[in-house]
Amino acid sequence: MVFPARLVAHWWCLVSGVVSAPARAAADYRFGWAVILGSIPIAIIGLLFKVQIETSLRSLWFVGWALIGWSVVMWAADRWTKHTRSESQVGWRDTLIIGVAQCIALVPGVSRSGATMTAGLWRGFDRVTVTKLSFYLSIPALLAAGVLQTISEFDAVASGIGWGPTLLATAVSFVTAYASVAWLLKYVAKHDYSLFIGYRVVLGCIVLVLVSTGTIPAQ
Repeated sequence: MVFPARLVAHWWCLVSGVVSAPARAAADYRFGWAVILGSIPIAIIGLLFKVQIETSLRSLWFVGWALIGWSVVMWAADRWTKHTRSESQVGWRDTLIIGVAQCIALVPGVSRSGATMTAGLWRGFDRVTVTKLSFYLSIPALLAAGVLQTISEFDAVASGIGWGPTLLATAVSFVTAYASVAWLLKYVAKHDYSLFIGYRVVLGCIVLVLVSTGTIPAQ
């Protein structure tokens, strides 16, 4: 599979570029730094608005409307943009813009992949490239979030479920996410995002109906 090989190449060039001038001239080196730059906005916004994100924005009213509302934005991007740019044309401006869009995913219901893929489509990239970019940008963001949670919840995890099961669950989550992205790359090579968008709209409607009827609490 090409995807894991490209992933390794990007990060290997980034590491080796610290001491190797030829590596710094490679496209993979520039791409790696572009991804890191694109990961900075969500780190800043996430820390500044951590309390709001974990409290008021957790209302299921927000989740339901965000699922539906962002689906409209994603549908427009999937239909009205020209998917002519490829992975080799990704630059730091692109990843920075997509990284800023990633901050919108801090609103529950938008979804990080939905935000980044939509921004990538508006930048004119093809669906395979934006799916890869979404995965690449998730690595620094999720790693940083994991480290922060590990530090802040270390004692609670140690005295609760324990670090063995926690690390096992983390490994299983990574493998599952990777397998999902690998499948999605094959799917979007021949299809649009209609299936994903439709799923979001249906889920959003179900959430709003359940909350409005009192079946489940909003908070």
